[in-house]
Amino acid sequence: MRRHGRPPGHERLTAPQRRVTYVVFSIAWLSGVLWLVFHYFLQRRGEFALEPHPLEHWWLRLHGLCAFLLLTIGGMLWALHVRQGWRRPARRRSGVAIVLAFCTLAASGYLIYYADEGVARDAIVIAHWIVGLGLIVPILIHALPARPRAPAA
Repeated sequence: MRRHGRPPGHERLTAPQRRVTYVVFSIAWLSGVLWLVFHYFLQRRGEFALEPHPLEHWWLRLHGLCAFLLLTIGGMLWALHVRQGWRRPARRRSGVAIVLAFCTLAASGYLIYYADEGVARDAIVIAHWIVGLGLIVPILIHALPARPRAPAA
């Protein structure tokens, strides 16, 4: 029985599924980077102190919207790609890194939103930044086509 136009047991996503995944992830990653830049490097001098840049809040809103979309996409990926792909070792390491990072980001994002100000929250924020910024590496490794290996001599 064929599901979604793919042969049984085939874990590769369709072109539209890949496109949506990459676009939403790219917007989430870029909006997070832009929030960091605007928050830490583009503050403006106000009448009494430094003030946030007017676009800072909008980058954070876009980032939060993408987070909700990525939770949905993560469910789709788990059902259509991750479980079936686990049986194939070709890109398992990068896939595991992506799943672990995704779960870490979902949990830390939740805690950032709901945790009270303090040292623990600050540590969670930094962990979220590090994992989020670094997630681009395993995704590129996982998504880019594998180079053919030279034959053994």
